[in-house]
Order: sequence, then C-alpha cells, then structure tokens
Amino acid sequence: MIKAHCMVAGLLATSILGFPAQAAEQAGMIKVSKGAVSIEREGQRMAAGVGTPVMVADRLRTGADGSVGLTLRDNTLLSAGPNSLLVVDKFAYDNATQDGRMAVGIRKGTLSVASGKIAKRTPESVDFHTPTSILGVRGTEFVIEVEGDGDE
Repeated sequence: MIKAHCMVAGLLATSILGFPAQAAEQAGMIKVSKGAVSIEREGQRMAAGVGTPVMVADRLRTGADGSVGLTLRDNTLLSAGPNSLLVVDKFAYDNATQDGRMAVGIRKGTLSVASGKIAKRTPESVDFHTPTSILGVRGTEFVIEVEGDGDE
C-alpha cells in the first residue's frame, strides 16, 4: 500500500511540476490534407494526413501541390497553401475558462486564418509572425502571404 501511495505521489509531482520534461501539448488536428503535406517533429518528418495531431513546436510543410487545413483546440481554423511552412510556436488553451495563448509562425507561403475562442476572449494573447513582422489579431478572418524561400 505504501509503495502505491509513493507511486501516485510521484506521478502527481511529475504531472504538476513537469518532471521529467513534459511531452509537447496537442494544439489541434489536421482536418484536410491534399498533395504533399508533412509534419516535422523532434527532428523527424512524417506524412500529415487527415486526423494527424498537431503538437506545439510542429513544423507543417506543404509541397508544390500541397495544402493543409487544421483546427486548433480553441476552434481557430488555419489553412496553408502550396509551398508553405507553418510553425506552431506556442499554444495553450483551457476549455473551462477559454483562456489561452498562441503564437504561430508562417515562414513562407500563404496562411488563411479564422480566429477562434482565444482571439475572441483575449486578442492580445494571439500573434502570427513572419520572418519580418508580427501581426496581432483584431479581426476574425485574414490571410498572410510570405514570399521567398526562407525556412526559418
């Protein structure tokens, strides 16, 4: 019985304090995937089909014939066109309070956004950034286009 209590206490400490390092949080899920679409996660690249979870720090890449649509946990809708590179830099969302924050980078290509609950509740907690700018969200729908060959 004592061993079980110690084990539970250890698991609680691990989940509350974050020891050992926590796995990345799921930000959303791919709802549409056409052509060449991949996710780069922890140094590995994998095909990104419908139903693939999108985690914080994932890099979503579309090929010349690719496009991807994803829904984040706060119901933000993101759609990237061909030859795009999108990075989910930060995402945290509390379903109960609808508090959260997000930062999404569009390194190249196009990104269409329909903002979700985080932007509606606290727009200052949301930003989209390109290699040369940071966009705060004050509206509900917008498109970003980044020209060039940049990967970072």
